[in-house]
Amino acid sequence: MSLHLHLHPEHPQQRHIALIVDELRRGGLIIYPTDTIYGLGCDIFHKKAIDRVYQVKQESRSKPLSFVCADLTDLARYARNISNGSYRLMKRLLPGPYTFILEASRDVPKFMMGKQKTVGIRVPDNEICLSIVKALDRPIISTSVATKDDELLNDPDVIEARFGKVVDIIVDGGIIVSDPSTVVDLTGDEPAVLRAGEGHSAVFK
Repeated sequence: MSLHLHLHPEHPQQRHIALIVDELRRGGLIIYPTDTIYGLGCDIFHKKAIDRVYQVKQESRSKPLSFVCADLTDLARYARNISNGSYRLMKRLLPGPYTFILEASRDVPKFMMGKQKTVGIRVPDNEICLSIVKALDRPIISTSVATKDDELLNDPDVIEARFGKVVDIIVDGGIIVSDPSTVVDLTGDEPAVLRAGEGHSAVFK
């Protein structure tokens, strides 16, 4: 069974963060809170861990995975050809409930890209999530925790019952009540909303 850690939402216990980071560095899988939903994640530079994510999700490797960065500076390392307008938009909205589709830089591992030339990147407004990424000093995969029928799971106890045998750590930040992130494609001339979710109305203000 996985380790179930309760973290304070505003002041995450550093001893717990250290345990989580050690597990990620070993290729472990975690389930963790974001500002929208619970995410299933691992170190983006650990190929075997990413393979495990696809196995848990029961999805084809052709389906791209998004990942979480610590801040806008970190994000800029893994994306290229960001226009001034796109940068201003992200600076206004991040951290927040958005996934931005951007052209991938060479720093993104090829084994997590497949045939894709773009990546989905998040900087969630969630202290637990950001504390993990900052301590790891590299991004982590962010894909939704859901049932086979795509029902999103927001209760850590329900998540443990469903996924406790296939992940290594469940990071408990309490029940999350939110829509998924809004997905915005920034690879074109103008921002294009691919999925209207939490915070959608703020994109074009």
